[in-house]
Amino acid sequence: MDNKPDVYRRELVDVQGVPLFWSIAEEWSQVESFESRPDDLLIATYPKSGTTWVSEIIDLIYNNGDAEKCKRDAIYNRVPFMELIIPGIENGIEDLKKMQSPRLVKTHLPVQLLPSSFWKNNCKMVYVARNAKDVAVSYYYFYQMAKLHPEPGTWEEFLGKFMTGKVAFGSWYDHVKGWWEKRKDYRILYLFYEDMKENPKREIQKLLKFLDKNLPEETVNKIIYHSSFDVMKQNPCANYTTVPTFDMDHSVSPFMRKGISGDWKNKFTVAQYEQFEEDYKKKMKGSTLQFRSEI
Repeated sequence: MDNKPDVYRRELVDVQGVPLFWSIAEEWSQVESFESRPDDLLIATYPKSGTTWVSEIIDLIYNNGDAEKCKRDAIYNRVPFMELIIPGIENGIEDLKKMQSPRLVKTHLPVQLLPSSFWKNNCKMVYVARNAKDVAVSYYYFYQMAKLHPEPGTWEEFLGKFMTGKVAFGSWYDHVKGWWEKRKDYRILYLFYEDMKENPKREIQKLLKFLDKNLPEETVNKIIYHSSFDVMKQNPCANYTTVPTFDMDHSVSPFMRKGISGDWKNKFTVAQYEQFEEDYKKKMKGSTLQFRSEI
């Protein structure tokens, strides 16, 4: 029996106070008990913060800039989304178990929900953070096209949910701050989307140093080219067009939409901007984290 439609557009379910897809919540014990390996590299982000971009960069680094090797499969198979479980359709945990080391592992989990084996094994982790207003806009369009999410409602309604953390993977504020604090005690490289946009070469050099890899300049330039937005947008192994339409509808909004900084200016009204900024100050008070809303 074709039961695909009924897995979509369902309400989120709280796991330890964090709203997640119903199917992740139902299979939470599988996620919680996930066994990492010491040479795993975890790529952690809040959704719509450059996850696919940094995943492609790191896969290129792991393959010494060989773009053809990186076309061996779609990005979501090369870098499995660990906690994503949809009964009968997908299971990130099982996919990872079958993978040879060294594995690249993707997660959107806030720091407190990460399986404890990652801390125990002292795995290296790369976290990418993006400014909240651009994330909110990108997430709104993503909610529209990726049907595992509940209906987004209007932009105004969605923005309210985003500000109160009532979206998949919870509060952006808690997420970026939680990982920021954790970097003091573990091997976490904390990168910013805006820095990557501004100077991809500098940020790739940081990644190489963190990963103890040495690549010649011409290879680094190749990585910059192949991981650029325009090239990735045309690459079916990176742009998610291979995902079935019943799951992601690119005619509603492409998975890779604009990939710029400052697009929030095209969406926020003056009133929304003012309300958002006031709320932002309260929620980020006391944190040393600094974001740029444009570059």
